[in-house]
Amino acid sequence: QVQLVESGGGLVQAGDSLRLSCAASGRTFRNYAMAWFRQAPGKEREFVAAIRWSTGSTYYADSVKGRFTISRDNAKNTVYLQMNSLKPEDAAVYYCAADPDSGIYYSPSKYHYWGQGTQVTVSS
Repeated sequence: QVQLVESGGGLVQAGDSLRLSCAASGRTFRNYAMAWFRQAPGKEREFVAAIRWSTGSTYYADSVKGRFTISRDNAKNTVYLQMNSLKPEDAAVYYCAADPDSGIYYSPSKYHYWGQGTQVTVSS
């Protein structure tokens, strides 16, 4: 059984930074793809970033390139999303997702495991 738990969300001002964490239960995600998605009120869930657990290769949505960084800690079975220079349009519920396949997917429907979400609010 795989369980994902996000943390680190909060209320910040535009230009501030946050680091989100996603702790995965059980074994090390050796060949998993792990990703961050976000969903704002009235909008569809959108891809933010993904990482291949085995290699550390990363992938980003154009809207966050240069501002967000996804990384993983193998020993802790944890994936992070460092968010810098936050904008009001970044405000959303952020979800961690994982898939047992080795490939990277940009559609939320491809991911089998999801966390509960963590709220990020950006003022101004």
